Amino acid sequence: MVRRGVARVSISIPPDLLKELDSMLEKVGYDRSRAVQIAIRNFLTEYRWVHEQGEVAGALLLLYDHKRRGVEESLTDIQHEHGSVITSTMHIHLDEDNCLEIVAVRGSSRSIKELAEKMMREKGVKQLKLAILAS
Repeated sequence: MVRRGVARVSISIPPDLLKELDSMLEKVGYDRSRAVQIAIRNFLTEYRWVHEQGEVAGALLLLYDHKRRGVEESLTDIQHEHGSVITSTMHIHLDEDNCLEIVAVRGSSRSIKELAEKMMREKGVKQLKLAILAS
């Protein structure tokens, strides 16, 4: 049944899972509908990412050793090569050796995956974390 821009559906959930869900929802102040909507969006985004289909948006969080010779220049070159999917960057000096680069991205999941893989291959990059949302 569709009413006021939403569709009413019925789902079956094992009792133990429902109990755990309700307990968590009480803590965060969501209702079941909101939780299911979030879960579906996350599922669809993950599917698009894994299957390299569709547009996504998100952020790359990159930790690197800025004292490693050439790493900053290489990362900047890679960002310029993939400028069509990069919307913004933020650079944070964490300590004497480490920098955090946050790269906001939007575009095809395939293009963003290529960018992340290139950055991760750079010597001096210690860690890369990707947070992807539906676009």
